[in-house]
Amino acid sequence: ASITMFVSPQPVEATDDAFWDQFWADTATSVQDVFALVPAAEIRAVREESPSNLATLCYKAVEKLVQGAESGCHTEKERQIILNCCRLLTRILPYIFEDPDWRGFFWSTVPGAGRGGGDEDDENARPLAESLLLAVTDLLFCPDFTVQSHRRSTVDTAEDIHSIDSCEYIWEAGVGFAHSPQPNYIHDLNRTELLKLLLTCFSEAMYLPPSSDSSNTNPWVQFFCSAENRHALPLFTSLLNVVCAYDPVGYGIPYNHLLFSDYREPLVEEAAQVLIVTLDYDSSTSSSPTVDGTTTGTAMDDVDPPGPDNLFVNYLSRIHREEDFQFILKGVARLLSNPLVQTYLPNSAKKIQFHQELLVLFWKLCDFNKKFLFFVLKSSDVLDILVPILYFLNDARADQSRVGLMHIGVFILLLLSGERNFGVRLNKPYSVRVPMDIPVFTGTHADLLIIVFHKIITSGHQRLQPLFDCLLTIVVNVSPYLKSLSMVAANKLLHLLEAFSTTWFLFSAVQNHHLVFFLLEVFNNIIQYQFDGNSNLVYAVIRKRNVFHQLANLPTDSQAIQKGLQRKKRTPEPISRTNSQEGVSMEGSRPAAPAEPGTLKTSLVATPGIDKLTEKSQVSEDGTMRSLEPESLQSSSEGNPSSAVSDGEPWSGEASHPRRDRRRLSSASSSGQWTPSPDWVMSWKSKLPLQTIMRLLQVLVPQVEKICIDKGLTDESEILKFLQHGTLVGLLPVPHPILIRKYQANSGTAMWFRTYMWGVIYLRNVDPPIWYDTDVKLFEIQRV
Repeated sequence: ASITMFVSPQPVEATDDAFWDQFWADTATSVQDVFALVPAAEIRAVREESPSNLATLCYKAVEKLVQGAESGCHTEKERQIILNCCRLLTRILPYIFEDPDWRGFFWSTVPGAGRGGGDEDDENARPLAESLLLAVTDLLFCPDFTVQSHRRSTVDTAEDIHSIDSCEYIWEAGVGFAHSPQPNYIHDLNRTELLKLLLTCFSEAMYLPPSSDSSNTNPWVQFFCSAENRHALPLFTSLLNVVCAYDPVGYGIPYNHLLFSDYREPLVEEAAQVLIVTLDYDSSTSSSPTVDGTTTGTAMDDVDPPGPDNLFVNYLSRIHREEDFQFILKGVARLLSNPLVQTYLPNSAKKIQFHQELLVLFWKLCDFNKKFLFFVLKSSDVLDILVPILYFLNDARADQSRVGLMHIGVFILLLLSGERNFGVRLNKPYSVRVPMDIPVFTGTHADLLIIVFHKIITSGHQRLQPLFDCLLTIVVNVSPYLKSLSMVAANKLLHLLEAFSTTWFLFSAVQNHHLVFFLLEVFNNIIQYQFDGNSNLVYAVIRKRNVFHQLANLPTDSQAIQKGLQRKKRTPEPISRTNSQEGVSMEGSRPAAPAEPGTLKTSLVATPGIDKLTEKSQVSEDGTMRSLEPESLQSSSEGNPSSAVSDGEPWSGEASHPRRDRRRLSSASSSGQWTPSPDWVMSWKSKLPLQTIMRLLQVLVPQVEKICIDKGLTDESEILKFLQHGTLVGLLPVPHPILIRKYQANSGTAMWFRTYMWGVIYLRNVDPPIWYDTDVKLFEIQRV
């Protein structure tokens, strides 16, 4: 039935069942059919011209779902009606949300439209939204419809849907559940349709503009994740287990996915999307939901602190068994690595598309469950997460439509880098050869990280500039633990310093000098704490010593500043690639490609500056960390390089503005007033932490020069051999304390995650296009 027939101004009575039943009685429709039969223009016309008919249609559809949940939908006909009501509501809800006058409609109570019709019991007073959500959750554990029936024989009476313990019907083995039910593709399809409706209910968030007010909770998610939902625990567990147990390659038969339709994949995608939306929770405004007593010294207090009201966040934060962590980590790593799995037969293994949802899920796991974070870092399994992330970062660096993916990858690495174990794990040799268009090198995972970051900074597109601070912070955080960098990585670090310390770059924006401070801190950490294994880096520093001398003698008079800025006009690229030996890229790799013209992308809110994103912690002798109060930082700022990185500008609203041209990369051009002054240059030049490096050069350069003259050497290997056996013990300044900048939860990133996550969900749901062409307010839809 097309919706046209009730655009009539006359309201149709709710009791006219014959009229309403034609909307869901059709036998074999699919969700795509419903979208084709019910055009957007007609839904809007009904909304404006016959609002009472639209209201009645919604009541009747919800009523059908409630009845189905009551009865347990035992007949094929009932199941068909349930699915059609689901599809119809999925189609209509976005048009209810886009109109502010209708937004409260589902939260109003309906006289007489309760479950029992006339009798006035308490259930009747429920808002429509609550009835809808409770019916859908009941239906998700409905025997023979969405779960395997446990009846022994057909003679038994059907199971009563209200007496079943849904914890026995969890969809997949994994966390808290050992039994893996027989796969049943009909059940998978039905679950997918119900989850699609849930996701549509939750999508009201897309129709509200981004706001930093985190009290702005989504009422649908809030109710769904509350104790009112008696299936909250089994449903959370089902969603998590279905995602983490999924193996897209299956039995390893090549081309298997071309022969058989995989009914599990759409369910897994839908489950991942519902899961991340229910976990949209701003942990910075609440008492932290992480059940983790590590701060107080005991691993677990006797009484768990009460978790947040959101039960999904609460359950996630309480997972603690090693085997559960192992199951989750292995599952996420397997799925993230799937696009990298190169087989000898192209297209022979199924490629999944939901890696962005998986990254959001992994972020939530680490952010809400510190025990999980420590588990991830406890073994080298963390590298199975790191390598795919570096692959995505490298692959997406030239693609404007994937800026969000770049950000979340970097955020996850920033979070991990705040823990000492991450730096230690990076020393593991990198032997997996994932084809990436980076120079071939022999070395560790640390080398891979530095080489990919160098590639992003020197050949990513312009909108990534706000991430530079973050990328270099990650390198600073891991630098004290890096035992031996390869020559390729050492040269990349020096090339970055060379690019960032040109006068025009330093003088052209108020925060550009921060990047030089970060890099100097990296060199200082490695020289002071890991000198012995790092002869490659020491050699690279000696070879490029003029860069350090130029920094020490940076001119500060107005004339020189102006001259430095003039030079910028002649040097269009902020970072030239000339001095970086690129070398041959890995075999089988494709260059990172920009987005195809016309690709849709969603806008993102700006991310907070690095000073809001992180807090500084000092590593003590015994390896424990203590947070540094801002006051103590002020006092030590003289001898302390990193505090000179003034907590100045945020990363700018780059993320949401169209690109400024690369040649006009100064904040002078964007803000109109700032110009570099001699005082400003002096204020940070005097704090450049060059003492350690200058002392190293003073001691080693004459020795290296003497060897070259005495032996007539031009061969690097002899010099490297000399540096390997050299020592600077007692010659360097007293080692500075190690400073780590740890990610801290803040409402800015919470808002960023919300817009990013809904943007991904909007763009990924194209068949059917649930939200397409509706008046979304959370982000803009743009074409590349």
